Amino acid sequence: MAFEIYVEENLNKNEKYAQLLPQIKSLVENETDLIANLANICAALKYTMNFLWVGFYRVEGEELVLSVFQGPVACTRFSIQKGVCGACVRQKQPIIVPNVHLFEGHIACNHQSNSEIVIPVLKNGTVSWVLDIDSEHFDCFDEADVFFLQKILELVF
Repeated sequence: MAFEIYVEENLNKNEKYAQLLPQIKSLVENETDLIANLANICAALKYTMNFLWVGFYRVEGEELVLSVFQGPVACTRFSIQKGVCGACVRQKQPIIVPNVHLFEGHIACNHQSNSEIVIPVLKNGTVSWVLDIDSEHFDCFDEADVFFLQKILELVF
């Protein structure tokens, strides 16, 4: 079955997310495989929102391990004591970084990344996954991203 995501280009960020959310819901609602759904979410977000990198890391003990993603090659495995993703796991809350070059301990997986957002997936008070998104633009993310990305994650977790 073919499925195409379409979001008008001339919309602001909130309007794009508003158009994207029901399409992602339709895409994932009849699929039970988590990895398949995460892969499609990555593609939908990367290509409709024009992000540099969109991907998921799963928490395995004291490490974050790369899962599905769209974009340039990524860091495969790192300690939850490092990076923006690690900070998200430790703090158990979304993190927005307007300028990754000013974030102490930032892990530079790609030199084109200038801002980042990480959203945790909590199960029984424990972070099990994180959604990590990088942009080549500074100050790309805000509370609207947090709101809509959490809504998207609720569709599959």
